[in-house]
Amino acid sequence: MIDRPFGSTGKDVSAISFGGMRFPDPQNLAKSSDLILYAHSQGINYFDTAPIYCGDRSEDIFGHALSQLPRNSFTVSTKGSRAKGDDLRKTLERSLTRLKVDQIDFFYIWHLMNPEDWEKRKQLGAVEAALKAKEEGLIGHLLCSSHMEGEAIAKVLQEDIFEGVLLGYNAINFPYRQKAVEQAGKQDLGVVTMNPLGGGLIPQNQEKFEFLKSETATDVISAALQFNLSNPAISTVLVGFENREEIDQAISAAENFVPISRQQQQHVEAHLKTAFADLCTGCGYCLPCPVDIPIPKYLDSYNQLILTDGDQQAVLNRYRMHWNITPQQAKECIACGDCEERCTQHLPIIQRLAELP
Repeated sequence: MIDRPFGSTGKDVSAISFGGMRFPDPQNLAKSSDLILYAHSQGINYFDTAPIYCGDRSEDIFGHALSQLPRNSFTVSTKGSRAKGDDLRKTLERSLTRLKVDQIDFFYIWHLMNPEDWEKRKQLGAVEAALKAKEEGLIGHLLCSSHMEGEAIAKVLQEDIFEGVLLGYNAINFPYRQKAVEQAGKQDLGVVTMNPLGGGLIPQNQEKFEFLKSETATDVISAALQFNLSNPAISTVLVGFENREEIDQAISAAENFVPISRQQQQHVEAHLKTAFADLCTGCGYCLPCPVDIPIPKYLDSYNQLILTDGDQQAVLNRYRMHWNITPQQAKECIACGDCEERCTQHLPIIQRLAELP
């Protein structure tokens, strides 16, 4: 497993990191912990969790496993979503207890939903509380995570509060987050990419992504991971694992990894944009919407209909688990057409919003 510097923090992290929201049997502490210990034995040294993951069991699982390892052999992160400073402090202290550590290496201000939400976190004291905890040594490094579009995330990073960022980035949605990744690179911040397999869309539609393969990535999953790893601004690719075989496959992708040139990367990106011309890439040019519909989030969800041959449950899962949105707002479209005039892909946005479940 190769390690990479995490921005200017002075810490090195494994190119593949372990995301703790997919344990198949979270009530089985020993079985779940064994998966973490196996990943560590194979070279993975960065482990990410959060309150509520796996029925609120994930932090306990990591605490049980990581307490069996030398403290200097791993980096652990967790997250705080509370806007009020006192509430965030309480959840942080609970996380420290569950994880059985004296310090959270990377602590995230979690799931920034929009610029207004970010301002609320500052106004109600969450950021101040996290910075105070960092001064006290309870947090090693303060980061943020967000599903916002790249430009909005970039503006948050420019405030120079955070040392790293966690965001969704993959071969389908990279245009939507590219500005944030570029901004993080300019500031020498650590970048963790989640959903590198498009929330399961890439492995479920492998024939559509065959062109990603290379001499060192002979399967689509490895190629998708290497797509992320080839971006020099990305520090680590976060993967959720359910078994040892998935760990082995991800590690193999990193061990055999040879970065493609920027020219090759641009060629692949151009191919992706052409090959998936009917998929929304999430660039965000359709915004603003006069009735404040977060159009890219709904069109990303519509991608599920295209790639899963009309599976409406997949769309509903995307609403709930990835975007934290409901079906109702899409129905508020007034069909003004502004978004379609701005769409660089000329997608039938109004029609797609109407067709969504």
